[in-house]
Amino acid sequence: MTETHATISPGAPVFPAGRYGRRRAPGGKTRRTLLAGLVLLVLVTALTLISFRLYRQYGDPAYDAQVITSTDITDSQVLVDFRVTVPPGGSAVCVLRARDRAGVEVAREEITVTAAAGDRHVTTRHRLATTARPFIGEVLRCRPPA
Repeated sequence: MTETHATISPGAPVFPAGRYGRRRAPGGKTRRTLLAGLVLLVLVTALTLISFRLYRQYGDPAYDAQVITSTDITDSQVLVDFRVTVPPGGSAVCVLRARDRAGVEVAREEITVTAAAGDRHVTTRHRLATTARPFIGEVLRCRPPA
């Protein structure tokens, strides 16, 4: 029988063969940690960009709209009275829509409203032409003009 001896460096721990599983090669854990960190960085960057885009599109508190009334409802129109908060003396582009009783959209229009110098609130009335009899008129959102 032939015996094989492994060279063991002084000071290194000696483990019985086969008792603790195989030893991992040095450097493998560092590469995985670096890859996981890179994936996490890309994910955080992507989520941050998505958050900023959604905030710009839907979340600007300086452009808040509230419907006051939906009146003059006929088979082909609805009159929407609404109030928009804008920066002092500014303007906003608002998306209005009308829906029927089933919730189906029957009209959509984008309009621009402008506040008088120094004012932050604009109260306006807009007539939406519809494709069927509406049940309600709504302001979906308002945003700064492009």
